[in-house]
Amino acid sequence: MLDQLTLYPIADDVLLAPGGKVVVRTYGVAPADGAVSYRTWITGIRDQPRYWHWGRYEDAESGHRRVLEWLTGRGPQPDTLHAKQTLG
Repeated sequence: MLDQLTLYPIADDVLLAPGGKVVVRTYGVAPADGAVSYRTWITGIRDQPRYWHWGRYEDAESGHRRVLEWLTGRGPQPDTLHAKQTLG
């Protein structure tokens, strides 16, 4: 499945926290014959990955910044309507 997807990097950030590092990545994701969707993934926080869906490239850029602001305590958590939490 992953070999049939194309990833378009938009932004990658690493935050150093007392418990370790938190990685925030935003990509465009497209199947070989489909439209691009946009996602921001967080790893290294609360022992569970988290991700957000964005509708457009511009939303993904500003969403990535909002996620960083939330993680650094400078803003609220981004819209939970788009947030997904993966339970491991």
